[in-house]
Amino acid sequence: MSESIYDSNIGYHPAEPIELPPLYFWPPKPLKILHWMFKGLLFPWGYLFIMMSFLSWYYLTPNMKKMSVFEFSWIAQIWFRNAALLVLVAGGLHWWLYIRRSQNKSYKYNSKWLATGRKRFLWNSQVKDNMFWSIFSGCTFWTFYEAVTHWLYASGYVKQIEWSESPVYLTLIMMGVFFWSTFHFYLNHRLLHWKPLYELAHEVHHRNVNTGPWSGISMHPLEHLIYFSVFVLWWFVPAHPVIILLTGIYQGISPSVSHSGFDKIEISSKKSITAGDQFHHLHHKYFEVNYGNTPTPMDKLFGTWHDGTPEAHKEIKVRRRPEQY
Repeated sequence: MSESIYDSNIGYHPAEPIELPPLYFWPPKPLKILHWMFKGLLFPWGYLFIMMSFLSWYYLTPNMKKMSVFEFSWIAQIWFRNAALLVLVAGGLHWWLYIRRSQNKSYKYNSKWLATGRKRFLWNSQVKDNMFWSIFSGCTFWTFYEAVTHWLYASGYVKQIEWSESPVYLTLIMMGVFFWSTFHFYLNHRLLHWKPLYELAHEVHHRNVNTGPWSGISMHPLEHLIYFSVFVLWWFVPAHPVIILLTGIYQGISPSVSHSGFDKIEISSKKSITAGDQFHHLHHKYFEVNYGNTPTPMDKLFGTWHDGTPEAHKEIKVRRRPEQY
């Protein structure tokens, strides 16, 4: 296996190309699929988000009877819970990687630290700008969709499925959240790269070429309206409130990890866990590639897959300036 590379002028990038998940291999390789599902896809962050969803349902969410009637009090409770969870994860990653700088620039995709004194950001600060959009717009739209979804279930418009009733169905649906979210992301992301929508809304997110944990859902309100529409599936497909919570937590919090700017987080001198998503990092760097995520590889299907290799970099250059090649 090739060694990963760190260039002090550019940053870190793994030497190995980004490959399709084993789920899409032909002929199928069941053992590789299972290994990828339970380690590659879920470990460690997926398990954390699932745990957060169960804890949020049992301890941090109003009961169904209360949510059958729209009231500011319980909706505000959900907003504060969502904001607190986001601060816990995004703020924790930011503190560890950027304030404490626990591993300096080891595994950092971009050799530069986050921007200060830049007029493109509110208050000339990338972090303050990102926090503002994430908390005050992101958590609000996240809460809006979640509250409507809970109300539909609490009012009986959508049937709530209990775990004791259909454990296999709900387990499959829970796993499906990770695929539905990434598929939905590809669709809405391609839409947001339509020039009028990009200039109106998506440009706010793309100011973050060098991303950090707070960049994840730092978006224009219109983009949040589109991005969090992922909840609409549960308006038609019966599920359990834990599934609804997982949808919001994965959609709202996982981008803090994937945008962390670091490929790995060092736990000790010999141990590390995966963090940032090089696939999406390359989208922020090159703009017209990797619109989706690897679990649902729509970019491979539509020819916008960038695997991080020098050959793929050259292809981008040829595409942009074909007359020079």
